[in-house]
Amino acid sequence: MHKHAALMGIALGLCVAAPGHAQTYPAKPVRVIAPFPAGGGTDLFARSLAQKLSGMWGQQVVVDNRAGAGGMIGSEMVARAAPDGYTLLITSSSTISISPQLMRAPPYDPLRDFAPVALIATAPNVLVVHPSVPARSVKELIALAKARPGAINFGSNGSGTLSHLTVELFKLQAGIDMMHIPYKGGPPAVIDLVAGQVSALFTALPTVYPQVRSGKLRLIAVTGERRLAALPDIPTVAETIPGFESVQWWGMFAPAGTAAALVDRLNRDIVKILGEAEIKARFAGEGAEGAGDTPAEFAAYVKSDYERWGKVVKAVGIRSE
Repeated sequence: MHKHAALMGIALGLCVAAPGHAQTYPAKPVRVIAPFPAGGGTDLFARSLAQKLSGMWGQQVVVDNRAGAGGMIGSEMVARAAPDGYTLLITSSSTISISPQLMRAPPYDPLRDFAPVALIATAPNVLVVHPSVPARSVKELIALAKARPGAINFGSNGSGTLSHLTVELFKLQAGIDMMHIPYKGGPPAVIDLVAGQVSALFTALPTVYPQVRSGKLRLIAVTGERRLAALPDIPTVAETIPGFESVQWWGMFAPAGTAAALVDRLNRDIVKILGEAEIKARFAGEGAEGAGDTPAEFAAYVKSDYERWGKVVKAVGIRSE
């Protein structure tokens, strides 16, 4: 009987241990891995949040840039880390939704090896065309592509990138054929688009906004589910092709197996920071909107985004190796 009571006491002690850990966390410095080089969007979001969390927690939160293999090296480090909240990942959708699906043997399973903590920011792509293209709307561009199959050259930021997969999703859902021309990143694709070497491009708004403002490129649509507050007159692709969506997002993940109470605590603190006017303004400067949701909502979002791009990768047969 005494033995049974002792076991009950241990069990009760274990029940309160997890919430207790969430309250005393962090007891030492926290490392946030950003799997891309310093200076990019992922790095900016990671540093903005790390700085705020350091102040909130009274504990050092260090950003560790571990670039390589398109963000997969740093992401794998977090997938293999101890699930104690002291090694976290802030990454973009490419390392979760896209890159693992392009490989025959990815180094981690994006849906099984991480605990989604919070959606940090989202940024839709935009559809821009060279002014010589006789199309001022998505509907007119589709009509032009149907009248001249394969004649429209679509640039992208590189084979297997979100920019490329957005082209393929557009072709699939609109039932059209266009020539895809991959570049090594957004800037060279924009240079050739301005020069008229390619007709159209899906890319991030900040990459092309100066050329749109100066009239060198025509902005036709945004790829999010709703219009951008900054560009209320520019329609979404979905207004012509229902259900079309292509959004780059950034989120925080912990290793799989991290205690739910700790994930909830991290989520609450991140969401609080995302509500600050200073953070909203900083993200808007990058062409992104702060997000913030529950861990369960973020997990569902990740799964649906992964499945969306998985269908495109399968339909087109893209492989990075």
